[in-house]
Amino acid sequence: MSLASLAEVRCAHPFALLGWQKADKGWLIRVYLPKARAVEVLSFDDHSSWGQMNEDNSVPGVFTLQLPRKRKTELYKLKVTQGQYQYELLDPYQFKEEAFYAVHYVHMRPENLYSQLGAQIISLQLGKKTHKATRFAVYAPHASAVSLIGDMNDWDGRCHPMERTQCGHWVLVLPQVGEGVRYKYEIKDASGHLLPHKADPLAFAAEQYPSHASLVFDHSKYQWQDSQWLQREHLPYQSPMSIYEVHLGSWRTHTDGSPLTYPELATSLIPYVKDLGYTHIELLPVMEHPYSGSWGYQPLGLFAATSRFGTPDQFKAFVDACHQAGIGVILDWVPAHFPEDGHGLARFDGGHLYEYADPRRGWHPDWNSCIYDYGKDYVRQFLVASALYWLDHFHIDGLRVDAVASMLYLDYSREHGEWIPNVDGGNHNYEAISLLKWLNQEVYAQFPKAITIAEESTSFHGVSRPVDLGGLGFGFKWNMGWMNDSLRYISKDPAYRKFHHNDLTFSMVYAFSENFILPLSHDEVVHGKGSILNKMPGDEWQQAANLRAYYAFMFAHPGKKLNFMGNEFGQGTEWNHNQALPWFLLDFEKHRGVQQLVRDLNYTYRRCAPLHQLDHEPAGFAWIEHQDADHSTLSFKRYSRAGEVLYVVCNFTPVPRPAYLLDVEQHGDYEVILNSDSSYYWGSNYPVGSHLSANQGVYNPGWQLQLDLPPLSTLYLRRRLS
Repeated sequence: MSLASLAEVRCAHPFALLGWQKADKGWLIRVYLPKARAVEVLSFDDHSSWGQMNEDNSVPGVFTLQLPRKRKTELYKLKVTQGQYQYELLDPYQFKEEAFYAVHYVHMRPENLYSQLGAQIISLQLGKKTHKATRFAVYAPHASAVSLIGDMNDWDGRCHPMERTQCGHWVLVLPQVGEGVRYKYEIKDASGHLLPHKADPLAFAAEQYPSHASLVFDHSKYQWQDSQWLQREHLPYQSPMSIYEVHLGSWRTHTDGSPLTYPELATSLIPYVKDLGYTHIELLPVMEHPYSGSWGYQPLGLFAATSRFGTPDQFKAFVDACHQAGIGVILDWVPAHFPEDGHGLARFDGGHLYEYADPRRGWHPDWNSCIYDYGKDYVRQFLVASALYWLDHFHIDGLRVDAVASMLYLDYSREHGEWIPNVDGGNHNYEAISLLKWLNQEVYAQFPKAITIAEESTSFHGVSRPVDLGGLGFGFKWNMGWMNDSLRYISKDPAYRKFHHNDLTFSMVYAFSENFILPLSHDEVVHGKGSILNKMPGDEWQQAANLRAYYAFMFAHPGKKLNFMGNEFGQGTEWNHNQALPWFLLDFEKHRGVQQLVRDLNYTYRRCAPLHQLDHEPAGFAWIEHQDADHSTLSFKRYSRAGEVLYVVCNFTPVPRPAYLLDVEQHGDYEVILNSDSSYYWGSNYPVGSHLSANQGVYNPGWQLQLDLPPLSTLYLRRRLS
């Protein structure tokens, strides 16, 4: 390794040239400061001068000082003259051992990646005092040279060449660099060609366009106040879970259109969600992403909370405030693909480090993005480390894993000849399957109160079954089948619904094959699909009545619940991520009525054990009548573990059904505890019946209620307790 390699920015082993070096007559100190005019070496302990350094005639900027052998154990600093200015610095190349500590057992556990790689603020023992420093480490095995660039060196790649380790990491400690300093990596590929400046894949914070610079961040400062939440009883399958899905950038905005910050969201979003009775907030991806129009689904900073809304600590405070309000936080997390932006992961070190090399596996045609190579150990650890990081440092309660189907199938969205079969000739991606299993095992082993949720749109077996029982190990799965079938049904004119009755009932054939969440997500209100309200047929009143009846049916159907923001008050227009929700609609009684129904549904769902306690067990559900297609009515029962019964009746036509007979299990008086047609919700308030008492059945043994079904309505009934 020649001194010229420093000036040519192709030095892979700067510790062999810089800092303390053996010499013929003792030791010498060598530094490379290409902008310096003169350099003096000072004792770190007493600030005495060890002498003026001599500049190398062959390589300008290389300075050397010969010293006796006794000096080897001592720390030094440099007094640098640069132009008309002087400053002192600690030479980073005297901290070789501290730099190499970054890779000690780094691949033994995935969490070691975010505790050792990236920019880690560490403590250096300098003399009798401890000083803060930042240790930088990045994995770039195909690179021929890597330099740290940033605020500390005016983004000059000559100043801080990093040391290559045997395992392909590049390391360096900078003693006088702390929180808030911007940085990137200047990388040359295996042939010495300069690549675009790269952001740190494990950066904890980042700037927005145009710099996309990584930021040094200290995770140790924030003091959490959510101990009571963390110690709560955790029974996710037996407990109510009603999720409010939110895009933080467009829930509300300032008058100038700018988004609310994390602190502002904490004071406005959390009380709103709590008032409506939701149990969880699910956030569209907050991992740093270069393009706002991707809504976060094209992330590059899998360890950085987006700075669009504030700092990482402010995001922690938002999560903390949610927990103190009794609200869980779920994050959308995207391990399926990443964009090609030059500062990101694509061809990170000149090779295909993160993505599959063959575009038949490494390029996603739907999203024009790269697909992670799930067969590489480092990539697998990188992704699992990211998942654990959010649960660890941000106390996140769950991860909703995006686009799982695209990971499971090699031929996802590909035509014949556009994909490569697996070793058995099939279309399953064994590498992705094993990654997902490992991910779930690690999450539940390290964070037993966390949940993982799969957005998986096929009938892949055992998505939410434990790994040791042959499943993928997710805690829950989105019920895309229920969503598609029920929306298709409710979008039909009521006159034709009798021909599609199976769309409402078929979901119960497989309702307990997975631990399902029923989603009405952002995907259903974008790309020309319109809003949920505008999917409803009929005039203005019928649209609202259809929506209310549908929401009440959803909350009674087995499975946890998820609703995208704006659905709760009947947003009329399609969601636009560039503007706030149309909150002015709440000036109108119709929309206030929809919102009030959602509020009452949430509180009824939470109070009534039959609606949630056996969500994932066949014993929690029974049909009463599911074959009355001609009248588009349904009736069924929900049970609690203690045997409590809630009766649900739906009328999906605008025609009232007088003298409707409902089979019940016990004699006695019954009460309607929720009626989607109530005037409280802008309904018609059609009379159900003043006195609902069960009588001996006319055609069937047992007991029956006679009631009048309102048009386009869903009713919840239960036996009145004395």
